[in-house]
Amino acid sequence: MVTTAPVRLSYPLQRLAGVAGLLGATVLVVNAAKRAHLIPTSALTQLLAPMAEVFALALITALYLLCEGRIGWIGRVTFAVNYVALALLVGVEFAINLVFSRLSTDQVADLRAGPLGAALTVASVLFLLGSVGFAVTLAATAIPPRGGLALYALGSVPVALRAFVPEVVLDVSLVVLALGVVWLSLWLVGTRHAEN
Repeated sequence: MVTTAPVRLSYPLQRLAGVAGLLGATVLVVNAAKRAHLIPTSALTQLLAPMAEVFALALITALYLLCEGRIGWIGRVTFAVNYVALALLVGVEFAINLVFSRLSTDQVADLRAGPLGAALTVASVLFLLGSVGFAVTLAATAIPPRGGLALYALGSVPVALRAFVPEVVLDVSLVVLALGVVWLSLWLVGTRHAEN
């Protein structure tokens, strides 16, 4: 069995990833409020929507680097799937917020009936498998807080299945996901896990 030395993540980078996570959680809450019509949809809120996934990339990378020595090959695979899914979801969010919002319902249906629909489905399935799988493998390490990981996984499921869940479920799951991200982000910012 091959073992690897623990990866050292500098404390400033760890904190920066935590701050990125907090920014991502803020965007998730704004997205939920926008979808629930609690705040108006504007060019700014539409443009900011994909930033939740961009910030999440920093967060999950820091979590991976802190736990890499204990997650084994399954954890590495689930991290890679989660990472790729989040990167794909940046494009999905741009399409939904900056393209679909300007098209008629029929035009959106036509686009979803073609290859774009398949791409959206692949991104969603990868996000479901990657986020839940990564959270489970991290929880097994007993390093990050399991409560934050549970909220991350729980909130990810309806988000991944957004085409099949009622709007209110999606809005609530965005907030649950944001709470998990806040918990994990505060843990990164407030606890020194690596040596400089």
